Amino acid sequence: MNLGKNIKKIARDVLINESLAIQKLTNFIDDDFEACVKEIYSAKGRVVITGVGKSAIIANKIVATLNSTGTPSIFMHAADAIHGDLGMIQKDDIVICISKSGNTPEIKVLVPLLKRRGSKLVALVSNTNSYLAQQADFVLNATIAEEACPHNLAPTTSTTAHLALGDALAVSLLEIRDFSSRDFAEYHPGGALGKQLYLKVSDVYTHNELPLVKANTPLKDVILEISSKRLGCTAVIDENKNLLGIITDGDLRRMLEKNTNLADIKATDIMTRTPKRIEKDEFAVKALHQMQESNITQLAVMDGEQVVGFVHLHDLLKEGIV
Repeated sequence: MNLGKNIKKIARDVLINESLAIQKLTNFIDDDFEACVKEIYSAKGRVVITGVGKSAIIANKIVATLNSTGTPSIFMHAADAIHGDLGMIQKDDIVICISKSGNTPEIKVLVPLLKRRGSKLVALVSNTNSYLAQQADFVLNATIAEEACPHNLAPTTSTTAHLALGDALAVSLLEIRDFSSRDFAEYHPGGALGKQLYLKVSDVYTHNELPLVKANTPLKDVILEISSKRLGCTAVIDENKNLLGIITDGDLRRMLEKNTNLADIKATDIMTRTPKRIEKDEFAVKALHQMQESNITQLAVMDGEQVVGFVHLHDLLKEGIV
């Protein structure tokens, strides 16, 4: 054990090594990369990604990214492929083999079997002179100068480069598919991310009661309405239920601080006449952003000029989109 080494410098050197390697990958985005993206885009089948060791782990992550961005993909372990898993490859599938050296025993056994089946083969490889690269229909060049490991042995920079190229491939396909945020929501319906992309204000506000008073409602009744509906506010409306303003707990406190004669106060005297509002069909995440920007905790929910409810910050917290 050598605790005298400069740990901060070691960590920084690793990050510099890997970031420079990724930057240099931009030089390898060539016609072959573009042709590969177009081939995958037009393919009728799936993308099958394979590898062994650390490459298999990277393959799984790329599969997940492709699936979540509209390109159907599956993982096949290169070692298991020659023991039965080769059967998962269908006629129109495209196979991506990930390997640093491109010369591992598993790859040398697998590649001829893939070629015999007529599968299009993509090599994501750090050695463009390798057996894998020479046999592939497309080569995604992930050449690096050296690993971040001081012995140049442990897969570090190479796996980072492979992962980055996989992201470049996935995002390129996403772009040419015109894959939108709505499409993304269909693939990510769960969790905070999904809710940000599909949850509407109309899905949230209906759980709350609607506090309403008229412009001439006495102060006492305004306080009772705010208290009974438990939202910390009330809408002030006209005879057609059009929104004239809102009154919040804060408005009441500010009014009391002025030591005003309370007997004759009506709702119209203390309401905010230009309240923050949002249409019921807007996304709930937009309501959140409006609250954050204005430093408030509720918004009047509108259907045209009519107020139909309130959405509160607590509603959004409960839904998990914050």
